[in-house]
Amino acid sequence: MNQRQLQLHVPVVGWLLIVGHAIFVLVGVFVFLLLTGIGVAMGEREAMTMMILTTVGTAVGLLLVVLGIPGLVAGAGLLARKPWARILAIVVGILGLVNFPIGSAIGVYTLFVLMQDAATEYFAPQAPA
Repeated sequence: MNQRQLQLHVPVVGWLLIVGHAIFVLVGVFVFLLLTGIGVAMGEREAMTMMILTTVGTAVGLLLVVLGIPGLVAGAGLLARKPWARILAIVVGILGLVNFPIGSAIGVYTLFVLMQDAATEYFAPQAPA
C-alpha cells in the first residue's frame, strides 16, 4: 500500500473502530440500566433479587464500557494521525479478532492496513512547516 491508499484506508479504520466500540459502550450502558432497573419496574421488593441484578448489571455494563474505551481512543488517534494510535489500534484489532463476525472483520482490516510498511512512515511525526 502506498501513502495515497493509506490516506483513504486509515480514516476508514478509525471510524470503524469508533463506531464499533461506541456500540460496545452503548450496550454496556443499556445492560446496566436494564438490569439495575428491572427490579424496580417489576415491583420486586426482595432484597436478594435486587442485589443480584444490580451487581450483575453493574459488572457486565462496566466490562462492556471498559472494553469499548480503547477502541474509541484508538479510532480518534488514528483520525488525528497520532503515532501511538497505530500501536493501540493494532492491539485493539488483535483483541477484536475473537469478537466474531463483525469484530473479526474489523480486526483483520485494521491489521491489514496498519501492518503495512508504509504505515510506519504515514504515522511518523510531521516536521513543522
